[in-house]
Amino acid sequence: MRGRSDGGQKKRLITSLCAVAIFLGFLYVYYGSIFGSSSNGASALEYGSKSLRKIGSSYLGGDDESSTKSGLKDGDVVVPKRFPVCDDRHSELIPCLDRNIIYQMRLKLDLSVMEHYERHCPPPERRYNCLIPPPPGYKVPIKWPQSRDEVWKANIPHTHLAHEKSDQNWMVVKGEKIVFPGGGTHFHYGADKYIASIANMLNFLHNNLNNEGRVRTVLDVGCGVASFGAYLLSSDIIAMSLAPNDVHQNQIQFALERGIPAYLGVLGTKRLPYPSRSFELAHCSRCRIDWLQRDGILLLELDRLLRPGGYFAYSSPEAYAQDEEDLRIWKEMSALVERMCWRIAAKRNQTVIWQKPLTNDCYMERAPGTNPPLCRSDDDPDAVWGVPMEACITPYSDHDKKAKGSGLAPWPARLTSPPPRLADFGYSNEMFEKDMETWRQRVENYWNLLSPKIEANTLRNLMDMKANMGSFAASLKERNVWVMNVIPEDGPNTLKLIYDRGLIGTTHNWCEAFSTYPRTYDLLHAWTVFSDIEKKGCSAEDLLLEMDRILRPRGFIIIRDKQPVIDFVRKYLSALHWEAVATADSSLDSEHEGDNVVFIVQKKLWLTSESILNSE
Repeated sequence: MRGRSDGGQKKRLITSLCAVAIFLGFLYVYYGSIFGSSSNGASALEYGSKSLRKIGSSYLGGDDESSTKSGLKDGDVVVPKRFPVCDDRHSELIPCLDRNIIYQMRLKLDLSVMEHYERHCPPPERRYNCLIPPPPGYKVPIKWPQSRDEVWKANIPHTHLAHEKSDQNWMVVKGEKIVFPGGGTHFHYGADKYIASIANMLNFLHNNLNNEGRVRTVLDVGCGVASFGAYLLSSDIIAMSLAPNDVHQNQIQFALERGIPAYLGVLGTKRLPYPSRSFELAHCSRCRIDWLQRDGILLLELDRLLRPGGYFAYSSPEAYAQDEEDLRIWKEMSALVERMCWRIAAKRNQTVIWQKPLTNDCYMERAPGTNPPLCRSDDDPDAVWGVPMEACITPYSDHDKKAKGSGLAPWPARLTSPPPRLADFGYSNEMFEKDMETWRQRVENYWNLLSPKIEANTLRNLMDMKANMGSFAASLKERNVWVMNVIPEDGPNTLKLIYDRGLIGTTHNWCEAFSTYPRTYDLLHAWTVFSDIEKKGCSAEDLLLEMDRILRPRGFIIIRDKQPVIDFVRKYLSALHWEAVATADSSLDSEHEGDNVVFIVQKKLWLTSESILNSE
């Protein structure tokens, strides 16, 4: 009897398991069809529910059962049907600037010198292997130029700055939008008036800070929501707006949502990721930086970045206040910049503008033993990736001494004029001009392929992930876009050529996450980037996830690489919720690239079910 009873129980158990399996299979087919359906960029996809995602704050490693880490050399790539969605708490994740990593890895950092705001990337086993979800109610960003003045509150649901800075006109909440009146900590009545006043102090024609094209690239340190940089654009000046992921943690996110060039960074212990002599003007408006610390090392970093004859505009209480502490700081700072051979170009009310010398003459005339010293002759002022700052003065090169300045043409002529530092790489003027023409044709072909999908104002924030001499960006001058030009940390350091052309950019290693918020770029251009990281032995799948993180919904990626790379990316389209837009071979160019192929994809707009419920 017991044997027959056990057999009946087994049959019932098998029948039940089969029924459950059939039911689960039905769910898989049903929801799989939803996830795989195309929205044509017009409607949001609902991506799963809590039951379908990895929950918790731990990093998802390579043992995730939904995916097998793969490289381009893998013969049989195991591709996930879909990536899990990160927890909603990670909708603004910046992997290499994540405070949780610092705690989990128990890093011993010196908070007094801002080490905790510098890059600290998770090791491979602690990286997220999931898609970053948009916040509840996310909308396609407002288009430029309207975005300069207003953004959707749902896209960056942080209003604390509006309350904290309510008396300074940083930003104001108005219904579903956050509005930017153009104010700042020092310029409550508008950045435009403040910029004109700086130009007036320097006696520039028509109070225009661009000084007839001589001032083009600006570094704004501690930029807030980047209204200073926003109002420089109308004067044909482009600013690298820089701020850390600090107590005002979303300021750079607001800047990029507005369509203003910006980067997460801090004056801490490492050099900023820009080459020497990159900026005509540096600006600090109550940026709360102790410029006297560590023998003036932070001010000396600005000195490294300024061009010959460059300016530092400093608006701060020390420039005008009469209390004992401010007077002490002003006295010590004045003595420091004098030893650095800076002179006061203008001083009015709350602002002082110093100017860096044009030549090395003043440095040579200083008394022996004067501090700060000149940097060692073997110091490379353009080596920046992970290089510690040094408290020394970078003297000018032989070329700068002869030219008594940078020798740059005014903007916009400098964009197409061969940069003086071409010779540093052994490049000829003819090579430069050929590069310009090659990329002009390529960009024209790109836009022909994109034209069915974009309108005049569809794109604003662009990134060239391997910019070489910046000719991709230069070919876009007549379009209402800006380009973050990225130079690999281990290749020719051509970023100085890019700055000499009046463009901006940064150094980066694509084996790591980029220093920006999720959903901040409309288009990524990846020219042989996948082939390059393959040579380094880095994960191509990690790079795909990183590109998805920084790309806005409905944004585009242009991949220009070998056919195996394109085949690899195609396998991931469904899992990433991307769709193919166009494919073309490089024979369209007059400068044929052999076996390189152009592949354009678009990221779909999708929301989690929680986002949909919360937005309702």
